[in-house]
Amino acid sequence: MKYGVTAATGKFGRKAVEYLTELVNKEDIVAFARNTKKAEKVLPSGVEIRQADYTDEKGLEEAFTGISRLLFISSIPGKNYPRDKQHLNVVQAAQNAGVNFVAYTSFPHADRAKSPLAADHKITEKALTDSGLRHAFLRNNWYLENETDLIKGAFAGHPFQYSAGDGRVGWALEREYAEAAAKVLVTEIPKTVYEFAGNSLSFADLAKTIASISKRQFKVESLSDDEYRIELNRAGLGKTADIVLMIQNLIKDGELTENDRDLADVLGREPTALKEALLEI
Repeated sequence: MKYGVTAATGKFGRKAVEYLTELVNKEDIVAFARNTKKAEKVLPSGVEIRQADYTDEKGLEEAFTGISRLLFISSIPGKNYPRDKQHLNVVQAAQNAGVNFVAYTSFPHADRAKSPLAADHKITEKALTDSGLRHAFLRNNWYLENETDLIKGAFAGHPFQYSAGDGRVGWALEREYAEAAAKVLVTEIPKTVYEFAGNSLSFADLAKTIASISKRQFKVESLSDDEYRIELNRAGLGKTADIVLMIQNLIKDGELTENDRDLADVLGREPTALKEALLEI
């Protein structure tokens, strides 16, 4: 049986491949990447590497030949070639190549999420469902690493600012989502939907935990969106401020609140505790 991992040179993909080598023989793993030279440098030796590009459906189909189970890692939005079209290419190629099972990294509660960030994932989930391919949706909540600038700033004594109010997030380390993805890929009878998340916490909880281990004091400021935009612009974020505020509102509206234990169940342990995860970052 051949196990394939797309986008294998990205941080998530590299970790997924590494964890997969602990679960199956390296000879049974195929890593797909646009840049095979880079893949050879960053991936474990002994793993087969094939060139594949989400914008080339025929090339993907050829690359997927002989793959039984595929970990399909969603692409980065905002590129010249629309992400939904990239994803539809992958689904079509998997179908044409005779892939038996696809595990797709999706968005929290993608079937009912209101955020624009979920749109491409909804399209991809529907395409996989309509394709008839056996599949699992790995609906990853938020990576704790998404807050790296905020976390490191607080450790350095800078103000800890947010506008998400009391909204809660299922933060966990990216490597643990990748480990869970690898484990689902080799699961004989997986669930169709996994809502992967750590324990749901607020930004105030995050700030409190940072303060408990930081050598420097910092202010914690819960701001309005307008106030936060001023601070983001002052920090030079420009148009990126719109994205930051969209995510803050996503959290404020409860779209990332999650109490499901899927991540812990698949990992076979509790996700890394917040204090240890912060120190790791």
